[in-house]
This record gives sequence, C-alpha cells and structure tokens, in this order.
Amino acid sequence: MSAVQALRSFNRTYTRHIGALDDSFLGTGRPLAASRLLFEIGSAAPDGITVRELRTRLGLDSGQLSRMLRQLEADDLVTTAPDPADRRRRRVSLTQAGAAAYDDLERRAQRQAEGLLAPLTTRQQQRLGEALATADLLVRAARVRLQEVSPAHPSAEEAVRHYVAELDTRFPGGFATGGPDPAEPGATYVVATADGAPVAYGGIRPVPEVGPGAAEVKRMWVHGEWRGAGLGARMLRHLEDLAAQQGFGRVVLDTHATLTEAIALYERSDYRQVERYNDNPYAQVFFSKDL
Repeated sequence: MSAVQALRSFNRTYTRHIGALDDSFLGTGRPLAASRLLFEIGSAAPDGITVRELRTRLGLDSGQLSRMLRQLEADDLVTTAPDPADRRRRRVSLTQAGAAAYDDLERRAQRQAEGLLAPLTTRQQQRLGEALATADLLVRAARVRLQEVSPAHPSAEEAVRHYVAELDTRFPGGFATGGPDPAEPGATYVVATADGAPVAYGGIRPVPEVGPGAAEVKRMWVHGEWRGAGLGARMLRHLEDLAAQQGFGRVVLDTHATLTEAIALYERSDYRQVERYNDNPYAQVFFSKDL
C-alpha cells in the first residue's frame, strides 16, 4: 500500500470511529468543526486568541470563521472584542458557559479515546501511541511552509531568539550574541512556519574571503519538538538550492562540537570537514560542499 493509500484509509477509519460524521460531535449538540473551534479557543492563553491566529491555526477563510464565531457567540460560548494590545485586531475568549462547554468537551474526548484503546494490550497501546506521534509529526511537517524573510521579520527574530537560547544552554560556556542578524549585503534568510509559528530557520551569505563563488550557511536551527521530521535536511537543501540559483558553486558552514545532530546532518548531506576558515570563537568544526 502506498503512503497516499494508507493515509486515505486511515482518514476513513478514524473519521468514522471518532464521530466526525455526526451532526452532534461526541453528543455535545455541536458538529465537529464548531467543537474544534471551541477547543482551539479554550486551549489558548487565558486572555483568549486573535481571530487572525485562529484563521492561521485552522486554515479557515475569513467568511467561514466569522460564521462559526457568530454561532458560538449566539450560543453564549464566546465573546469577541478589540485586542487591547492592538485595537485593529479582534480577540476571542470563552464565556463562563463556554469554559464549561470546553471542559465537558475535554471529558468526552478523553473518555472516547480511552474507550478506543481499552481493547488493546499495553504493548499495542504503546505501539499505537508511537505510530500516531510519528504520523502526526510527519503530516504536520508536510504542511510546513518555507519563505524568505528579512532579519527584522517577527518570525525571523523569534527563530533567532530560540536559536540563541538553545546554544546558550548547550554550549559549555554559554553563548553570547549581539542581537538580531544585521541586514548583510547579499544575505538571504529563510524561515519555516507551522500554524504561524517558526519551527526552523537558516540563511546564506556570500563569503568572498573563503574563495570565489562561496556562500556560508548561517543560523541553522530546528525547533526541538520538530526534530526527527526531516525538517533540518529540508531547510539545508532549500538553502543549497538558493545558493546555486544565486550563482554560488560552493557552500561552507561552521558548528560547535556539542551539536552532534547538526554534524550528523551535514555528514549525511555530503559535506566534508575542512580547515578553519574564520575566527568565530564558538566554531570548532568546519564543513564545505561543492554544489
């Protein structure tokens, strides 16, 4: 069975067993779509979530989301008001009745999941949990979007903050940085986003001091929760393609010896170790690849 066939078969089986086809999802009196929207609002921050964030997370167009929100408002489950931080945006939060409905939905979903798993042995449940976790990660990875951004883009700045924080934790002596990446001449940065949040980042910049036609891969970062989904390899290939499109014939990069996952990725991607080519105090291992 191909991956496409397996995915379609799983979708048919699962949607039938969880009641996705019922007008009253889990006996709540609401269809699945409205219940999913209620869940997203209820699981957000205590002060609610913006309409824009809901559209991004659920992949809904403005008209459909507005209709669904109006129904939840009519049922006294949610309220929509201007965002105090930016009154051009609207923020949605649960009412008291909405919080009760959310808790009831959670209890029903928990009981249903426990009921589905009950006939399985402990080992079978463990296997199913591992398989579903892998499937969830890979399906979400297939929906990740890569886009070129400036270093000042909010997603780029957020990604760099995560990158710096991780290096500061992993490097024996910590990691200090001068702040966001400067707008270097000829540099290109790429951010990968899922549900509107950055999950991977990287860039290339010309390094004529290394040699003619050379570009350097910089700031390679993948969110810890997304490792194992092949996102690092996808970002690296994308950066290499960008370098080739821009006329570079070679890419170089440096890394720290503690970043063993990154080193393994570069070696799998046909990079070869070379001598030091810069004075970066945090760099211990250097790589090069001909494009």
